[in-house]
Amino acid sequence: MGVIRKKIAARGGEGGVKYVCDVCSADITSTVRIRCAHSACNEYDLCVQCFAQGASSNAHQPQTHPYRVIEQNSFPIFDREWGADEELLLLEGAQIYGLGSWADIADHIGGYRSKDEVRDHYLQVYVDSPNFPLPKRCSPHDMELANEISREEFQARKKRRIEERREAAKNAPTLQAKTKPTASVPSCHEIQGYMPGRLEFETEFCNEAEEAVQLMQFDPGDGINPRTGELEPEMELKLTVMEIYNCRLTQRVERKKVIFEHNLLDYRENTKSEKKRSKEERDLLNKAKPFARMMNRVDFEQFCQGLIDELNLRQAIAQLQEWRSLRIGDLRSGEKYEQEKQARIQKSIPLGSMDRERLASAQRSKQPPPPDPPSGAALLVQPELPARMQSPHVIAEAEKLSSVKVEPGQLNGGSVIVANGDTTPSKHKSLPQPIPGIQPLALSQDNAPDLHLLTPEEVKLCEVLRIQPKPYLMIKEQILKEAVKGNGSLKRKQAKDICRVDQQKGGRIFDFMVNAGWVVKA
Repeated sequence: MGVIRKKIAARGGEGGVKYVCDVCSADITSTVRIRCAHSACNEYDLCVQCFAQGASSNAHQPQTHPYRVIEQNSFPIFDREWGADEELLLLEGAQIYGLGSWADIADHIGGYRSKDEVRDHYLQVYVDSPNFPLPKRCSPHDMELANEISREEFQARKKRRIEERREAAKNAPTLQAKTKPTASVPSCHEIQGYMPGRLEFETEFCNEAEEAVQLMQFDPGDGINPRTGELEPEMELKLTVMEIYNCRLTQRVERKKVIFEHNLLDYRENTKSEKKRSKEERDLLNKAKPFARMMNRVDFEQFCQGLIDELNLRQAIAQLQEWRSLRIGDLRSGEKYEQEKQARIQKSIPLGSMDRERLASAQRSKQPPPPDPPSGAALLVQPELPARMQSPHVIAEAEKLSSVKVEPGQLNGGSVIVANGDTTPSKHKSLPQPIPGIQPLALSQDNAPDLHLLTPEEVKLCEVLRIQPKPYLMIKEQILKEAVKGNGSLKRKQAKDICRVDQQKGGRIFDFMVNAGWVVKA
């Protein structure tokens, strides 16, 4: 019996091999057909009626040409859901299209078989068989399935399955038209040289790797010395070259994996995000790109964000240190200094008369360009902290304090009792009085490096008590920590013990904090 060739095949839907009578053109796919066995007639089929009448066409001669009767082998032999005819079409499709082309093989079989269904059946029946490469029921005497399920019952199941899948295909939603071309050519993608349909590049990593192995030949039993049974040097060399080739293929796959994992093919989106960054941030991220090979996308994005935050903090610290060396004590003055600094740099650029006239006319005719978005370092040194950087608790407390008022007679033991009202709270500030016998110390940036960390009232307190800012800050931190443990209240004796200075100075510090509202006197 020769190989049955496909005559009419339709992709999608029922598909499969279709046979028609070469005389009356009737569909004889699902019935018995007569095939001419003469060499002059290639794939010449007749229906039973035309064969009985002796009809012919072309070069067919029914009086002298031999013939074969081909019937439908619609009964199970290897699987309860697959007939012998489908098994033949599966093997024929694999021979024509090659293993792996499951979509083409499924269309060759027809009957609304999907490519996944065909692949799973092939692996289960043929590959996973204990009699590999033959199926488990490969014996011609094994008629267990054929006797278990009658031919009429099997054909009824097949017809019911085809009708159900035909209805499901009709009710399936239509696929949306693709907006981008899917042809595997480099011109159809925003990355030059990338072929999206094949997930390959026109120039791959180690593009000449195949040249070393393209002329190699391996014959069965070749390369083994018949006397010693060991590999010959030539075969060892071939295997070494193949090992090198496999390593290059592995490296090629790893590089593609990095490209797909980190969405490097979305060139336009990546370019838009890079334009929003400063030059320093772009240079930093370019240096960090090699680490993407050992991280997934989420971890790498978090890593890059951490590097950018560190860069912004370093720039902000350097700017604050520069302002501090210039005796700039607040952020608003620092911002004003930066604006004046940029103006001075702009004025220092030498311009000719023609350049000045051109610049003046351009400024008169054009509107000023929109300002660039502030960098991460600039946001950290703004005079007013953005609302997004404040915690919700701080914002809620600020709104709460803005809607209370302090009654004149409601100061009791240093604690403030607030009541609802519309007026803003008024702070009761008292300047520390000098201690008899102790000369106040004049503090400045020269003899007190941490002076800028104190409020004016705290500076006055340190001058009166002759305490440097750094020790005072340590005392303040310890007192506030101890007060938090006691729900905000603290005794004078506890504060004096924490200060570890003169008792009189410790009492003054405690009174100052009580008066400022930081601590409640217990």
